[in-house]
Amino acid sequence: MNDHLLLHIVLLLGIAVITVSISRRLHFPPILSYIIVGIIVGPYGFGWIQEEKNIKLLAELGIVFLLFSIGLEFSLSQMLTMRKQVFGLGSMQVFSTGIIIYIIGWFAGLDNNTNIVVASAFALSSTAIVIKQLTEQAEIQSRHGRSAIGILIFQDIMAIPLLILIPALAMSEGENALTMSLVSAFVKGILIVVVMHAIGRYLLRPLFHEVASAKSSELFTLTVLLVALSSAALTEEMGLSMTLGAFLAGMMLGETEYRHQIESDIRPFQDILLGLFFVTVGMLISIERLLEHFWIIIAVAVSIILVKGVVIYAVARLFNKEPGVAMRTSISLAQVGEFGLVLMTLAFTYRLLPEEEGNILLTAAVISMAIAPLLVKFNGNITRFINRGSYAKSQSEMEKVIAQENIYLSNHIILCGFGRVGQTVSRFLHKAPENFVALDMDIRRVTEANNAGERVYYGDASKERILHAAGIDKAKAVIITFSDYHASMKILHTIRHISPDIPVLVRTIDDSHLNELLEAGATEVVPDTFESSIMLSSHLLLMVGQPPSKVLRETREIRKNRYKLLENFYPGQYDNPLDEHQIMNRVIHTVLMLDKDYAVGKKIKQLPFDQLNVKVDAIARGHVRGENPDVETRIRVDDRIVISGLAEDVERADYFLKTGNGL
Repeated sequence: MNDHLLLHIVLLLGIAVITVSISRRLHFPPILSYIIVGIIVGPYGFGWIQEEKNIKLLAELGIVFLLFSIGLEFSLSQMLTMRKQVFGLGSMQVFSTGIIIYIIGWFAGLDNNTNIVVASAFALSSTAIVIKQLTEQAEIQSRHGRSAIGILIFQDIMAIPLLILIPALAMSEGENALTMSLVSAFVKGILIVVVMHAIGRYLLRPLFHEVASAKSSELFTLTVLLVALSSAALTEEMGLSMTLGAFLAGMMLGETEYRHQIESDIRPFQDILLGLFFVTVGMLISIERLLEHFWIIIAVAVSIILVKGVVIYAVARLFNKEPGVAMRTSISLAQVGEFGLVLMTLAFTYRLLPEEEGNILLTAAVISMAIAPLLVKFNGNITRFINRGSYAKSQSEMEKVIAQENIYLSNHIILCGFGRVGQTVSRFLHKAPENFVALDMDIRRVTEANNAGERVYYGDASKERILHAAGIDKAKAVIITFSDYHASMKILHTIRHISPDIPVLVRTIDDSHLNELLEAGATEVVPDTFESSIMLSSHLLLMVGQPPSKVLRETREIRKNRYKLLENFYPGQYDNPLDEHQIMNRVIHTVLMLDKDYAVGKKIKQLPFDQLNVKVDAIARGHVRGENPDVETRIRVDDRIVISGLAEDVERADYFLKTGNGL
C-alpha cells in the first residue's frame, strides 16, 4: 500500500470521516480527531502510510494552506485599533514566555537550536481553538476576550520572523555562522515582505479585477491558488520557508476588496486542508513512545500550561488588568497553538529537533491543545475557584453599582448590547420617552456612554445576578441587540430561567436560527435580512407611484403575520430547504403540464392539494399569470402550476400531478 498515494488519500479520508463524525457528536475538537487519524495511519501506528516522502509532501501542502488561510483572515485594521493590546500586551507575552522557556530548556540540557525552536513554538497559543471557543461562549467582546485577541494577533505577526528563523538555524554551523545566517535570512525576509506588498498593491488588484470581470468562479479559484502557490515557491527559492510565502499571499489577498469572495471560494476546502496538516502532525506521534514516557509527557504538558499561565497572568497584571481578567486571559491562552506545531514540524523537516526528545515535546504540545477547549470553556469557573475573594468582590461591586443606580426604576426596557443597533433603539426610547438600562461587554463603549450620561453598564447579560441588578423583575421588556447567535441563546436561556413571562425581542442577522430562538423563548425575532427586504420593497413601491396607505398596510400585514408572506422562496443551487432550523424551509416550485400528464383536464378542486400539503399559488398560461386561481379552474396542456410547501411535499405533489400516484 505504501506505493499508492491515491490509496493513502482514500484511506485518510475514510478514517477522517468516521473520527470527525464521532467528534462532532461528542462535541470533541475536530483538530484532535485529525491528529488521531494521523496516529492511526502513520508509521508509529498501524503503519499504513510509512514512506517519508509521502508524509513530507502531505505535511508541506497542509502547512502551506494552513498558513494561507490564517494569513487571509489577518486584519491590519483590527491590529491597529487594538495596538495597545497587540504591541504592548502581545509583545511582552511572547518575549517573556519565550525567554523563560528558553532558560528552562537550558537547565534541562537542550542544545541551542532545539531550545530556540521549543521556546518559539511554546510561546504561541492556538488562534483557531481560542477564538472559536470564546465566540461560542459569547466572550469574544469581554475584557479577557479582547486581551486574548490582542495577544493572538501579535503571535500571528511573530510567525513571519519565526518562519524565517527555522531555515536559518538549519543552514548555520557555529555562532558566527548562525548570526550571519540570521542576518541574511531577515534581510531576505524584509525584501520578500516589501516586494510582495508592492505586488499585492499594484498587480493583484488589477489582476483580480480582470478575473472577476470574466465572471468565472473556476478562473477565480485557479487564480487564488496560483497566487498562493507562486508566493510559496518564491520564498522557497530564496532559501526561506515556503509557508512564509503562503502566509504573505494570504495577507496580500486579505487586504484586497475581493477578500470575502476568496474566503467564500476556499471555505469548502479550508477545513480539509487544515485537517490535512493536523493528520501529518499525528503521523509524527508515536504511541509506543507516549506509553513509554507517559508521565514525562504529561509533566511537560502540565508544565507548559502552568508556565504560560503564570507568565501571561503576570504580564496582564503589569498592564493593569484586574486579577479576574488577567486570570481568565492566562487560562485561555495557556496551550501551544497551530503555529507552534508548524514550527516544530518544520524543525523536524530541517532536522533541528532530535527524534526522541522532539517527539516527546510535540506530543506534550498536542496534549496541551487537547486540554485547551476545556480550559477556555471553564475559564470563568476556574478563575472564581482560584481567585474567589477578589473576583467575587469585583463582580459584587459591578452588580452593586447597577442595582444602586437603578433602584427606583420600574417599567423600563433592558437593552442587551449597546452597539450600533442598541444605540439606535436607545434614541427611539429617548424620544418615546421610555426608561431603559443597557448592558454591554465593551468597556470603552460603556465608559463613553456613561460619560455622556447614558444608563449603560458593563455587565454580562447572560448572568442572572447582572439581570437582577438591572431590575428584570420590574422591567416590562428585554431586547437582545447582539448579532451573535450564541450570545443571544445564552442570554435567552438565562432570562427564561428567571422570568418566564417577560417579552423578549431578539435581533438576528438572518433567518438561519430563527426557529431555535423562538423555541428558546424569544417573543419576537427580527431578522435583519427580512427587514432590509421590507424596507427596500416599500421604498420601491412608493417610488413607482403606489399609494402610501397601501404600502403601509402591506408592510404592517407582513410584520403582523411574522413574515409569513416571506416564508416561501425559490430555492437556489446551494440552498438547503430541508434544514430544520430554517424558517425559509418552504419552497416554491413550478410544474409544467404536458399532454399525457394525470392532472391535465381536471379542475383544481378535483386534485388533492390539501392531502399533499401544498398550496396552489398561481397558474401561468403563456405570458399571463393568474394568482390564487379559482377551484373551478381546469388544468390545460402547457399550464405551469405554481405550488408551494415543504420541499418533500412539493416533490410528492409534482410526482402526483404527473402520474396520479404518490398519495
